[in-house]
Amino acid sequence: MTRASRHPTPGERAHDRARGEAAPPPRTVEVHPHGLLLLDPDGSGEGELLPLWAGAMHYWRHAPEHWGPCLDAMKAMGLRVVDTYIPWGVHEVAQGTFDFGESFARLDVARFLRLCSERGLYVVARPGPHINAELTYFGLPERVVWDPDCQARTPRDNPVILPIVPTAFPVPSYASDAFHDEAALWFEAVGRVLAPLQHPHGPIVMWQIDNEGALYFRDGPYDQDYHPDAVRLFRSFLREKYSSAKALRDAWNEATVTFAIAAPPQRFDAKTAEELPRHMDWMEFHEHLLTEAMGRFAKALENAGCASVPTMHNLPLGEAATALNPGRISRVVDLVGLDYYHPANPKHHMAILRRTGELAVRCEGVRVPAYGAEVGAGFPPFFAPLDDKDSLYTLVAALAYGLRGFNLYMAVDRDRWVGAPIDEHGLPRRLADEYHALIEALDRVKLNALRRRAPVRLVVPRALRRLSRATHAFGPITPAFFNITGGGPLESCLEDDLGLTRGAAEGEDARGYAPAAPIAGESYVRAFERALLARGVPFAYAGGEVLAESIEGASWIVCTTAGGLKRDVLDTLRDAQARGVAVTIGPTIPERDGAMRLLERPHDVSGLDVEPLDDPARADALVARLIERLGLPTFPCDPPTVHVTVHDDADGTPRVAFVMNPEPGAVLATVGVGPRARALVDLLPHTREPARIERAGGGFVVEVPARTARMFAIEI
Repeated sequence: MTRASRHPTPGERAHDRARGEAAPPPRTVEVHPHGLLLLDPDGSGEGELLPLWAGAMHYWRHAPEHWGPCLDAMKAMGLRVVDTYIPWGVHEVAQGTFDFGESFARLDVARFLRLCSERGLYVVARPGPHINAELTYFGLPERVVWDPDCQARTPRDNPVILPIVPTAFPVPSYASDAFHDEAALWFEAVGRVLAPLQHPHGPIVMWQIDNEGALYFRDGPYDQDYHPDAVRLFRSFLREKYSSAKALRDAWNEATVTFAIAAPPQRFDAKTAEELPRHMDWMEFHEHLLTEAMGRFAKALENAGCASVPTMHNLPLGEAATALNPGRISRVVDLVGLDYYHPANPKHHMAILRRTGELAVRCEGVRVPAYGAEVGAGFPPFFAPLDDKDSLYTLVAALAYGLRGFNLYMAVDRDRWVGAPIDEHGLPRRLADEYHALIEALDRVKLNALRRRAPVRLVVPRALRRLSRATHAFGPITPAFFNITGGGPLESCLEDDLGLTRGAAEGEDARGYAPAAPIAGESYVRAFERALLARGVPFAYAGGEVLAESIEGASWIVCTTAGGLKRDVLDTLRDAQARGVAVTIGPTIPERDGAMRLLERPHDVSGLDVEPLDDPARADALVARLIERLGLPTFPCDPPTVHVTVHDDADGTPRVAFVMNPEPGAVLATVGVGPRARALVDLLPHTREPARIERAGGGFVVEVPARTARMFAIEI
């Protein structure tokens, strides 16, 4: 748990006083595994648990006379929390001068928040500095984006331009001291107006730090950032990592490099594995850069008096292929959530499964709710259109795979948006009734307190994701694009193995072909994914720098070792094995560490099952064997295009089942939800069949319309 997520201890307060810093005020809201805990003002530590059923509305885009009707419609829909951006570029009149309703009534954000409070609605406030919100310059003042001192730089020292509608613009540098100074002044202005409206004195229960911090979507591995402040931070990062110039020279295989002159790579030019560490350091530095920036923003917001409620950050689509490291970001903010904008189809169903499962097990491990910080309800007009079925399916499927809170973006329509459930005047559309029914069902079964158990974890180490970024083959196109569209290293990485997997012992096949490590690693875990899906075994992806927390409760762990592996990853796997967890690694015993440096002594893999998976069919045989050996649960489906998840209460009793059909045609499916279930009770009627479905033999026969996710209460 980070310091930001708890009350400071007396020792920490004394340390702050010794340094001349004011200690942050006591928290009045805490992040809870089932939502937010609104603490009683008497300091007893008790309070109200607030489920995170939220919806977005942008006050400045509406006439003030429509604020009340829109908020009433949101409350009638069952939402508890209003999510709103606070746009710097809209409120700033001139440098250091801001309009918070003095001149234009629609900018009176304090009045808007008081209207929320009068209705018993709480608020997540998102002051940026970057907010996107489909605004020109992503909500930043035009003068800031055109200030050379604030701009991110390319390897040729040009501004980094984001080609976005309606206007392309140069993006800020997350390392720029000038930009952080400007942002701090903005936060001071926000604090003067809104700090008094934090719970319990007002409706604000959480602040968001920045927005979708993937380097403004210019997150190619060598797009940025070569700003002088970023280069200085890179050298400081190297000094902290290596301690001595000798260690740096040995790692980079450069006889004369020092911390003072170490230059970041400007393109991928490695020809052998020995040249990879410099590139791997650059990939890791991007993660460090973003974490440092979020920490600086959080501190500036704290200094502005906005520190008595938790903070959060949202990761965009394709987060696994970006430099956003949720393990590191969670050190400086309290809650790290995901954005969801998916069409209802089989390919994107798998994206929801992979992303949400990884989010859920990480959040369970660190005792916070798995939060969908933006779950699309509608779409911006310059994106591919999403219809009502897309929006509802994505939300219900994400809940099925472990999401425990969400923000409908947008709940209320506005300019540069199409298809929200409430129009800009506060009139509900048909989709509002479906969201209302869903939220009623979530409350009825208390889904925010239930857990989807995933006894199998597929681990993709952070080192392999860094290598995938470094070896991205399509420079002008961000790696996240391939991730969003359902691709991965197989479609986007260079095919040269650089000597990482060459040789029979390291994975060369009979034809003398050795796949690149990212491709080999991706193929390895996907083979197990297919085998687990075929037999209905619940699983989740895991990894990153909260691996120990993300594998809690696992019975079987499968970890790809392609390329290289950090010793602490292997230590974590061995610790799990010592507790009785089955651990399978492969396709090789790695000879390199997480930075792709050759190890002086080999990794100790004693006690672990090394599975080369020469034949992908072996994955199915291994899954069958582990089902029997470990007693893994299975929820089989016929046809296999239908997917099932089951959610248990704290006692392990199954309470809720989801049955999902992402296909374009309706199906009559036979599904298993475990031996204890006697009947399924429909919580979201979609068909004319009885509301209560009895067991038929070994399972339940369920009609599932096209592109629909059904939700049932389980009778035992």
